[in-house]
Amino acid sequence: SNVVLLENVQETAKEGMLILLIENISGLSDEDGDFSVEMIPENRAAVVTFTGNIDAGEFAKIFNQNYRANKQNITARCLELTKSIRAENIQPNISSDFLTVYFENKRNGNAHVVDVQQLPDEDAAIVTFSHHKGNA
Repeated sequence: SNVVLLENVQETAKEGMLILLIENISGLSDEDGDFSVEMIPENRAAVVTFTGNIDAGEFAKIFNQNYRANKQNITARCLELTKSIRAENIQPNISSDFLTVYFENKRNGNAHVVDVQQLPDEDAAIVTFSHHKGNA
C-alpha cells in the first residue's frame, strides 16, 4: 500500500504543519506532487497518500521514531488495501442494481462490483469490488 494513516492528530494541528513534518521525514515534496494529505479531524487522523516510489512501511517506521512526531503523540501505520468501500448519503429508494451500475461506470470507478450490502438505517451501503484497485 502507498497509504499511511497518521493517528492522534490533535484538532489544533494544521495541515501545513503535517505536510512539513512529512517532507522533513520523507525527503519528498508536497508541491512536487510526491504525496497528498487528507485531514480527518472527526477521527483525529490524517491520511497520507504517496504518489511516488516510496516504501510506506519504512516511512511509517521512521515517522514513529521521529522526535517531533513523538512529541505531538502522532503515530503512523500503513493502511491495508481493501476491496470494499462505504458509500454514504444513499437515499432509501436507491436500488443495489443502481449502485452496481453507478460504480461500474467509467466516470465513477470503472470497477467490477461483486456485492452491494445496503444499510438503510444508516443511509449507506458497503460496495465490494472484485479487485482492490476498483475502489479508487
